[in-house]
Amino acid sequence: MNNFLFVAAENDAIANCKAGGMGDVVRDVPRQISERGDKAHVVVPSYSRLHQNGTFKTNLNFKLRGTTYTAELYEVIPKKEFKNVHHYVIHHPEIEAGGIAHIYHDDPTEPFFSDFIKYVIFCAAVAEAIKKGAFGKLDVVHMHDWHSSLVLFLKQYHPAYRSLKKMRYVYSIHNLAIQGIRPFDANYSSLTNWFPDIPLDHKGLMDYRYQDCVNLMAVGIRLADAVHTVSPSYKEDVLKPSSPPEFIGGEGLEKDLQQADNEGRLFGILNGSNYANIRAADKGHLYRNTVKALFRWLQEESKNYKADFLAHTGEKIMQYVDERPKFIVSSVARLTEQKFYFFKRSPDAFVEILKKLEKIDGIFMLLGTGAPEYEELFRQMSYDHHNFIFTNGQSEDLIDSIYLESDLYFMPSLFEPCGISQMLAMRNGNPCLVHHTGGLIDTVEHMKTGFAFRGKTYDEKISNMLASFDEVIEIYENDKPKWKKIQSNAKKVRFTWKKFVDEYYKVLYLL
Repeated sequence: MNNFLFVAAENDAIANCKAGGMGDVVRDVPRQISERGDKAHVVVPSYSRLHQNGTFKTNLNFKLRGTTYTAELYEVIPKKEFKNVHHYVIHHPEIEAGGIAHIYHDDPTEPFFSDFIKYVIFCAAVAEAIKKGAFGKLDVVHMHDWHSSLVLFLKQYHPAYRSLKKMRYVYSIHNLAIQGIRPFDANYSSLTNWFPDIPLDHKGLMDYRYQDCVNLMAVGIRLADAVHTVSPSYKEDVLKPSSPPEFIGGEGLEKDLQQADNEGRLFGILNGSNYANIRAADKGHLYRNTVKALFRWLQEESKNYKADFLAHTGEKIMQYVDERPKFIVSSVARLTEQKFYFFKRSPDAFVEILKKLEKIDGIFMLLGTGAPEYEELFRQMSYDHHNFIFTNGQSEDLIDSIYLESDLYFMPSLFEPCGISQMLAMRNGNPCLVHHTGGLIDTVEHMKTGFAFRGKTYDEKISNMLASFDEVIEIYENDKPKWKKIQSNAKKVRFTWKKFVDEYYKVLYLL
């Protein structure tokens, strides 16, 4: 029996520990490993809350900032039990919850300041737990994004953790654009402050653009035995330099990725989707679940500043309880540049889409939280346009209803490493309109399983987005057999975890 450890910032196998698609992957891959007869341990930070109903396992003592830190390892109960899959959280008072999904901090004046601190403590605790044998004798450690890469730093450079070199290390890139860049020194949230006794290999750790800083995404790419992008097309994208907004590629790390590719360490394997053990939504509950979520959020102190807007949204949604609109376009996503850059830069294009929908008695439903400027943009759009329903929060029940009851799922990502939302929508027979980039190329086939647009210039992309939307409306209104065929094709497509985890074993895990 092979023994795996997954190290990540999110894990949707446990409640309230997800902000994006990484949480889905960290939930699903261990389950597939279990089905193969192997054992998987998954560890994430507690964020000062997830340990509260857990079972204490052990104290973890380690050196940081020239002093001894003590963190606590807890085993926690998952949403669903699977044989030989164990879930853990690490608690320390300085591993705090942030404002984004109660996980990440947003530090606009000094990016990654708070998150760097909590993930340093988390990774040091993970390294100590591995050394101590808290997860048994491990064969593979699978790390996810920059939040986990300091485990590799400790294995490589810290004399106390040389024993960690015995197992294989795999590093998955979920979002290359978020890199965890911090100063080497002269800052509380710096590498030297937290590891004053380790001589730093500046060349091996530095960001090429900011050479007085460490780049933790680069550390993962440089030091892992295998590096994994979450779709084949995204792998091809990241080997080329970015030229935003027309093309988002390697984001300054293309040389590291090219080297990993030349060394046979870089692999592009698509994420999968669940087709069993899924939360089953009941049809006809879309508006009820929206109202339930709104009333719950209205009672949260943290959402007081949104109370007027939440009430406004509730009033808008009530008109559809008894009389369903004829066409529902939906989107569920973190409100970031990656997901909605086109709408922020070209709000007139979004307004044009709403006008097109109005002509066919259609509405656009968007659910999400994220960057303040995007939340503000969409709140104002909701006030200005009666057929735009913006639910500014997170609700699993409502998300499930949106995937089930929409007619079209819209995913205009500026770039997309893989994307899981389109798979969930397609699973429900909900065709998607996507920007053909990264993993969206690998999952949505234009006019067969959905709709897609692209373009060489930004203006061409926007023009083609609107033209593709016109195609959608034309087919929906005037060619029902073709629309039903696209729906049927979307529902039949299978992106199974079994298939992709088989590839993991062959090329990432070498088992």
